[in-house]
Amino acid sequence: MAERVQQPPAKRLCCRPGYNPACRQGQRAGGVLCGGPGSAPGGSGKTHNPESLLDIAARRVAEKWPFQRVEERFERIPEPVQRRIVYWSFPRSEKEICMYSSFNAGGEESGTSGENHEETQLPFLRGVTLLEGGWVDNVLQVGFHLSGTVTDPATSSQPEIICSVSVSFDRCKITAVTCSCGNKDIFYCAHVVALALYRVRKPDQVKLHLPISETLFQMSRDQLQKFVQYLISVHHTEVLPTAQKLADEILSTNSEINQVHGAPDPTAGASVDDENCWHLDEEQVQEQVKLFLSQGGYHGSGKQLNLLFSKVREMLRMRDSNGARMLTLITEQFMADPRLALWRQQGTTMTDKYRQLWDELGALWMCIVLNPHCKTEQKCWWLKQLRRWNSVDVCPWEDGNHGNDLPNLTHSLPQGAHGNQGLRPHRTVFTRAIEACDLHWQDRHLQHIIASGLYANYCYHDNQDGSLFDTRGWPMWHEHVPTACARVDALRSHGYPREALRLAIAVVNTLRRQQQRQLEHFRRHKKELLHKGITSITNMEGWVGHPLDPIGTLLLSLSLLFFEFFLLISLTQMRLLGEGESYVALAVETALIGLGQQRVMPDGLYAQEKVCRNEEQLLAKLQEVELDDMLVKIFRKQAVFLLESGPYSGHGEIVHRESVPMHTFTRYLFTSLLPHDAELAYKIALRAMRLPVLESTASSGDLSRPHHMVSVVPNRYPRWFTLTHIESQQCELASTMLTAAKGDSRKLETVLESIQKNIHSSSHIFKLGQDAFKIATLMDSLPDITLLKVSLELGLQVMRITLSTLNWRRREMVRWLVTCATEVGVYALDSIMQSWFTLFTPTEATSIVATTVMSNTTIVRLHLDCHQQENLASSARTLALQCAMKDPQNCALSALTLCEKDHIAFETAYQIVLDAAATGMSYTQLFTIARYMEHRGYPMRAYKLATLAMAHLNLSYNQDTHPAINDVLWACALSHSLGKNELAAVIPLVVKSVKCATVLSDILRRCTLTTPGLVSALHSRRNSGKLMSLDKAPLRQLLDATIGAYINTTHSRLTHISPRHYSEFIEFLGKTRETFLMAQDGHIQFTQFIDNLKQIYKGKKKLMMLVRERFG
Repeated sequence: MAERVQQPPAKRLCCRPGYNPACRQGQRAGGVLCGGPGSAPGGSGKTHNPESLLDIAARRVAEKWPFQRVEERFERIPEPVQRRIVYWSFPRSEKEICMYSSFNAGGEESGTSGENHEETQLPFLRGVTLLEGGWVDNVLQVGFHLSGTVTDPATSSQPEIICSVSVSFDRCKITAVTCSCGNKDIFYCAHVVALALYRVRKPDQVKLHLPISETLFQMSRDQLQKFVQYLISVHHTEVLPTAQKLADEILSTNSEINQVHGAPDPTAGASVDDENCWHLDEEQVQEQVKLFLSQGGYHGSGKQLNLLFSKVREMLRMRDSNGARMLTLITEQFMADPRLALWRQQGTTMTDKYRQLWDELGALWMCIVLNPHCKTEQKCWWLKQLRRWNSVDVCPWEDGNHGNDLPNLTHSLPQGAHGNQGLRPHRTVFTRAIEACDLHWQDRHLQHIIASGLYANYCYHDNQDGSLFDTRGWPMWHEHVPTACARVDALRSHGYPREALRLAIAVVNTLRRQQQRQLEHFRRHKKELLHKGITSITNMEGWVGHPLDPIGTLLLSLSLLFFEFFLLISLTQMRLLGEGESYVALAVETALIGLGQQRVMPDGLYAQEKVCRNEEQLLAKLQEVELDDMLVKIFRKQAVFLLESGPYSGHGEIVHRESVPMHTFTRYLFTSLLPHDAELAYKIALRAMRLPVLESTASSGDLSRPHHMVSVVPNRYPRWFTLTHIESQQCELASTMLTAAKGDSRKLETVLESIQKNIHSSSHIFKLGQDAFKIATLMDSLPDITLLKVSLELGLQVMRITLSTLNWRRREMVRWLVTCATEVGVYALDSIMQSWFTLFTPTEATSIVATTVMSNTTIVRLHLDCHQQENLASSARTLALQCAMKDPQNCALSALTLCEKDHIAFETAYQIVLDAAATGMSYTQLFTIARYMEHRGYPMRAYKLATLAMAHLNLSYNQDTHPAINDVLWACALSHSLGKNELAAVIPLVVKSVKCATVLSDILRRCTLTTPGLVSALHSRRNSGKLMSLDKAPLRQLLDATIGAYINTTHSRLTHISPRHYSEFIEFLGKTRETFLMAQDGHIQFTQFIDNLKQIYKGKKKLMMLVRERFG
């Protein structure tokens, strides 16, 4: 612990009015052992005699009275009485010492530093180790002051350390500690723990003295002088300056010290005005919290802050006033966090974990101000503090920086009541605690509930309106439910578990009674409400996800584990439960009521995430409970209530568009009810599948909140930030039902209809289809054909939904659907091909569907005979031709490939290509099909398509790397191989389409290397074997075009040429000359061309010099 006190100040001034030295002259000034004559039983562990009246009285006085009041009350107190009071004033329980030296009473949590220490490093456990190892020595108790030395044994990393420890105490509380170890921490160090435990466990080995002032009273003047001189002599270096200063002041008649009666005594106990509380180092609390906040969630700081909050709750449970004191210190540091202003300035939200810390802070203040036994002045001081924090601009809002106008928690509105409330200022995390300061515990009915477990209708007759007791006579408590549960939490937190349990049961009785009345009310008005087709939110403030967590509070209060120590007492005498009931059953029913409540989805990302998180936490607790017959009965009853309670239930026949969906909760209900009542399980699950917020035809209903009417009506979807999570939970519910319905065709059909009606996300429908397919085709069983058909139907729905929208998984979906249809059978494949235009794009239908259908793998998988194969192939060819007609650009080649084995279909596909070539197809597509035709042995058709492609092509002079160049060269080579006539026909097309000189020269050279007609020569012996002349058509036209292209390209390059490109240009002119020389008069033409360049570009002297050097 951080011990910085150099000289502990005296608690008060001590003297004895009317003191007579003679009366004590014969009394012994020495000390006696604490466990000496007259000590309490258990002090030494050996005495078994009844306690003396002196010990009983002294113990009571030591617990409640400050020693100053004892001295003032009695003029003379016998020394034995003083000794017994001093003896009993030290704490007798280790529980509080443990609480102040570890994060929890069990010592299982880590220390306050940010590191993960082993359990043996906890201060309390280390202190126990030191005590049991015999490292505590020189223990001395002088009055209300305990001192001693504690030795830290040597280790491999540090030498032995001897620490001087002192402890002050009063009324069974340690009020101050000092230790020379210099350790800085929130809680007591191990040395303080060891000394304190030594006094608790071995009181008979501690030498006890009366307060030092009592000893001084017994001394004569000579003895006092000797005492002072020896004291100064032993400690002259430390106390001599102080001693001289005090001596001067005492000798001065007018000094301040002589104006005060008596003198300080640090061992004389507390004064009447001193606050009686355990020692808590406020500065260290502030420093540690500041450090944890500065770490921003790293190094386990969030966990450490939660442990501090747990410590506050532990203090409250032990009714320690330091709980509120410590929370005040923590809150001050939270409010001083510089990130609050930064986030507000930047308009960003705080992290989720940090936000949860603020929630816990607000909840703890609720517990503190609802302390049923706090004093009025305490509550006024807390209210002042809360209002101060609440007024700070950066104080976080309750719903995560998103304003709302929820009703004041002190307004106990009945279920279904509405009142138009105007917009109110933003509610902060402290607003509820401020409002709770107006609550009180003086209600007579409330007092009776928490005071006795025997309180029932038969012993209290003021129940004319039936609001105080239910039909069984058990008490009820009508109040705003979260507020009532906050009372329960406050009672439990402040160490009143019995009272908390009684009030919790009364609240649950109220919920059950209200549920019954709501059901009766809805049944009376059911026809009217269903005819209107609208519903209203009956509770604007849902219990699940509420800042006060009312349902979680009730569950905790009804937990058997929490009340294990309490149940050792016979509960039959308290009559808290009805016949056949149990706390577990009551807790389960409470959770079901809360989770099934119809409630509006709150505004803001954090509030919506909190709803989901709280629901999952409650369900996790429910899943820990094993269902027995009684719990199954409760599940059945609540399921019926949920289905029939109309607007009060999230499973009512009509729910509001913005009602929180029930998918997650219902999946738990479904799995729990399925083994016991399958029909009811499916009924409630199917009812919960809806998601009205995504229904464009959903009624906007009746909302009492004006801003909701504005937000809902103009926009199709409200701002549901958790919609993705909600849809995934809807999908999980559907998947659970599909799995359970395997083998039951009627239920599968019903579930399928619900999925098709309620699920709008293609990815989730696809997942459901995949899940159904996996379940239907498990390896250890035969395929379930009904479930396969469900899978296929879901796949078909996915195809329809995504046909006109972009989806990155579309190709995967199409492939999976074909696989699924293959498992169903040949008729399913034929069906999807017949209706392909409603499911697939033409490209998908040809490249994936038809191709897969006609593959050998599919034929083998289906075990088809020749006739079935032909029928399936015929359907695939028909599909391919239809797709080619609809989208020839992308489907023509696939259609030709699929129709290869059917002459008529192949010719039809080829004709479709020819018809589309003039208008809709690009040169790239035509070249591709032309190459395919050549590959399949149709060179003339390939030539025809190549000429059509050339008509769409345009290569400029500088596109010498264009991807179509290879296609042009291939087309010319094909034409050349077919014969002179074909070449003559294609060259004009090349000249028209290609302006790139290098490409033209390449074609020209290729045409002059071999004789034309190599392909036709294979079929005819007529072949001249002569090379074609460049002076005659068709090559003359190509040569002239090539020369012209070189001339144009040369001038184009010279227009913007730079010196670094001169050498490259000279090389280009060299290629140009080679082409010129292919003509008969090419040398003359090239010379003239060079001369023209010299004349036109004579300004480029360096370049022209290079030209002369190379070409003359």
